[in-house]
Amino acid sequence: MKVTVTHPYVAALLTGSGELPKSPAAWLDARRAAALERANALSVPTTRDEEWRFTDLTPLTKLQVQPVAAAVKVSATDIAAHVVPEAAMRLVFVDGVPAPELAQQGALPAGVTVIALSDAIKSHAALIEPHLAKLAGAEQELFTALNTAFLQHGVFIHLAKNAQLKAPIHLLFVAAGNGVAVYPRCLIVAESGAEACVIEDYVALGDEAYLTNAVTEIAVAPNASLRHIKLQRESQKAFHISNCAVTLAKDARFQSHAVTLGARLSRINLNIDQQGEGVNVEIDGLALIGGRQTADTHTLVDHAKAHGICKQTHKTIVGGAGHAVFNGKVFVREGAQLTDSSQQSRNLLLSDKARVDTKPQLEIYADDVKCAHGAAVGQLDAEHLFYLKSRGLPEAQARNLLTYAFGAEIIDHIPVPSLVDALEKLVMARTEASL
Repeated sequence: MKVTVTHPYVAALLTGSGELPKSPAAWLDARRAAALERANALSVPTTRDEEWRFTDLTPLTKLQVQPVAAAVKVSATDIAAHVVPEAAMRLVFVDGVPAPELAQQGALPAGVTVIALSDAIKSHAALIEPHLAKLAGAEQELFTALNTAFLQHGVFIHLAKNAQLKAPIHLLFVAAGNGVAVYPRCLIVAESGAEACVIEDYVALGDEAYLTNAVTEIAVAPNASLRHIKLQRESQKAFHISNCAVTLAKDARFQSHAVTLGARLSRINLNIDQQGEGVNVEIDGLALIGGRQTADTHTLVDHAKAHGICKQTHKTIVGGAGHAVFNGKVFVREGAQLTDSSQQSRNLLLSDKARVDTKPQLEIYADDVKCAHGAAVGQLDAEHLFYLKSRGLPEAQARNLLTYAFGAEIIDHIPVPSLVDALEKLVMARTEASL
């Protein structure tokens, strides 16, 4: 596919790419070409755009990055600290390129397929075509359009009807190069009655500057259940942009856990589309940042049908001159009666220069609903500090303990013990270092 670019930022990202490789499917090449055309028509978001008014992308547009020419060699020892022992299977990608020598190929139950996307397009086209580059729309989202244009490497997970996988699937995306742009793509399709847990994990081996532009598409069929754990532990100089689009059919269940610790600038978009009655959604989010980091989280829960339930809690811990942003929207359409949706944004500031912008939103067009939202921004509770100090704890230790407990409340909801242990140690280390 020949690349033709008119937008200067897109041109910079495509420098040195030559021709994008053809896919095995004509329909996918058509979608990639349309996405590239759309990317050229879109503007790079600025603080003048409502959805980006708190997050300045200027540092990203100044970063010179190119697609990966050849991935850096990574050994099993390099990723040992990021292994999840409970995982039924692990796929590893280094700078966006599959690294099969680092994978853990466990035995999966009947009906569960986990396969590299490039292979799945050849062998599972009929399952992929209705969803890939369909759920995450690129019409108004530049980074989704760019990811689709570059769509080549990623993962396809298929859960056949009533397939049950108790152990998690671990997708480990390792950043090892400098000045690279990677475009991971994940497609998860859960058929009726299926159940699974997927860990989407982004880590860095060094402190390089690079761009991760990730897109995940999830389709959950009637009475299916999916738990999605998104961990972002990238380099402090990196830029991480991710878009996750989820569709839920009748009586589907979806649980989301997102933990943001790394990146100079990160942006997470989570869009959930309730397409059937009786869905049940739980969303947990935690951002722990400091220095000059920016962590921006946008969520949209679209209740289009009746009897939808959603509970969302998002927490941020901000130290140094960090800046956290949360924009959560609950949209209840006409006819979506008996919706029960709540949203809480709780934010902890650890320094005078730390900043939080939070905007929980409700937009309701049905009259028989139960919806609520709330936001709180503040420092550590003086009474709690006094209580711990009165029990003999030094002030620094008391502050660390309270900060740790604030974040651990979200992490403890993740049902993977080794992951909880690793994340809680990271939170404790960060709080002890005062971010």
